[in-house]
Amino acid sequence: MSAPPAVLTVAGSDSGGGAGIQADLKTMLALGVHGMSVITAVTAQNSRGVQGVWELPAEAVRAQFRSVVDDIGVQAVKTGMLSSAELVRTVAGLLEEVDAPVVIDPVGVSKHGDTLLAAEALDSVRTRLLPVATVATPNLDEVAQLTGVRVTDASQMREAARAVLAHGPRWALIKGGHLPGGADALDLLSDGTDEHWFRAPRHANRHTHGTGCTLASAIAAHLARGLPVPQAVGAAKEYVTGAIAAGFPLGAGIGPVDHAWRLR
Repeated sequence: MSAPPAVLTVAGSDSGGGAGIQADLKTMLALGVHGMSVITAVTAQNSRGVQGVWELPAEAVRAQFRSVVDDIGVQAVKTGMLSSAELVRTVAGLLEEVDAPVVIDPVGVSKHGDTLLAAEALDSVRTRLLPVATVATPNLDEVAQLTGVRVTDASQMREAARAVLAHGPRWALIKGGHLPGGADALDLLSDGTDEHWFRAPRHANRHTHGTGCTLASAIAAHLARGLPVPQAVGAAKEYVTGAIAAGFPLGAGIGPVDHAWRLR
């Protein structure tokens, strides 16, 4: 029997299971690829927020990465929470040696508003991490954090894409889910020449923890299966829209999206 495509997530652990490494691996399983992990930090986290963060040493992150990549190899890589400048530089250096698509989710703030990226790491994200990205997937808060461009309506999303692309990724996916109003959630994928708009119905469901991690992991999974970037993003958007619609309550706060919605 042949093995499925192998996809590596480099991210933090969410003890509540809704986001981070846990969401990434669930997404990869649901989409038929073999998920592998490099854990960058451990969080104490639940439906109400993040109660603690413990960053792993750069040496431990490097050892996990080399252990997996040198033996098993990868068909795609996805990054999530990289909390410090040292970890950003470490992971960027490792990714420069990988001949596979890389999806960068520049995680800055959690769903509950908890900071997950040190301010001094922003420059390393701009100059080291974004240049190795096949696709960068910032939400509007992360666009503002990285570029200073503040998007308040859909007409400004092209400007946001140009600002992100100026830092070197091949494609920028500007996620417009935080835009107020409108019946649809609107995302823009651009490489500076080609433009693809993705619309999906907004669902009246507050249980959306893990949305960004899930979307980036779904893109990586589809890239590993050989889809071109626009088709991979379209398929990932369809998957995460269904997961949001099926999100369920868990604990006293915001519950997770349902990664197994297609199986239920």
